[in-house]
Amino acid sequence: MKRLITILMMFFFLNIIAQDSITNTDESRWQLFKYDAGNMFKSVGYSYIQPLKWKGKQWAQFGGVLAGTGALYLVDDETSEFIKSNRASAPPIIREYGEFYGSPENNYMVTSGVYLVGLITKNEKLRRTGVLLIASATSTGLLQQVMKSLVGRARPVAGLGKDTFSPFESDRNYHSFPSGHALLAFTNAYAIGKQFKSPWAKAGIYTLGAIPGISRLWDNQHWVSDVVFAFAISIATVECIDRYLDRKYDQKYNSHSKKTSWNLNFGPGTLGVSMQF
Repeated sequence: MKRLITILMMFFFLNIIAQDSITNTDESRWQLFKYDAGNMFKSVGYSYIQPLKWKGKQWAQFGGVLAGTGALYLVDDETSEFIKSNRASAPPIIREYGEFYGSPENNYMVTSGVYLVGLITKNEKLRRTGVLLIASATSTGLLQQVMKSLVGRARPVAGLGKDTFSPFESDRNYHSFPSGHALLAFTNAYAIGKQFKSPWAKAGIYTLGAIPGISRLWDNQHWVSDVVFAFAISIATVECIDRYLDRKYDQKYNSHSKKTSWNLNFGPGTLGVSMQF
């Protein structure tokens, strides 16, 4: 059932993305593949070197993310206990979908499927979308693996509290920060959401992409700060790679005047993430 839901979702998104895209090219599929593979590789490298070029605005945004993550860290014990206590009220199919879709192998099944359909049909919009999905997932996936090891934060399930850190620990119970499931799933959702102009469509896709992260909270595998920081990495990486691909493909997703902005909200009785569009 989980696999069927994921496949149906993939074909739904493929149909929506492809329906307004017309491709005219005499290039062979092998030529297109070589071009796309090169862009995947180069865009991953591009995403890693961009922080070296950040200026005042970018550093201010990064500081805001760190401050928001720090604020969440302070209440991780309370939020973790609250979310865990509501696990039973979540439909089992939602919890299972979150665990299934957030795993790397299933994530790449979807992203590769999007790209292969675009390559076979020579549809540039689908090809570019596939490149964006695969490159973004690869960039964020490698980054989170390094961060998990460097930070060495204990998972809630370890029962050691939010303040326990053991860098370079091989035990997966010390690989909590950031959440890999949340990061990969929301990376996909944010990239796919770029294909849609409707804010309601975007919101629905983002919700689907957030479920794997939430399911990891239900399962006591991550703290809220792990998940929210993962969302921030996803957004920043997709935006970075998308700008790089603007130079490589005629199909562009950054030309809309209406932009989406994300904010972390904190205050008395308030804790959460908001989206403005």
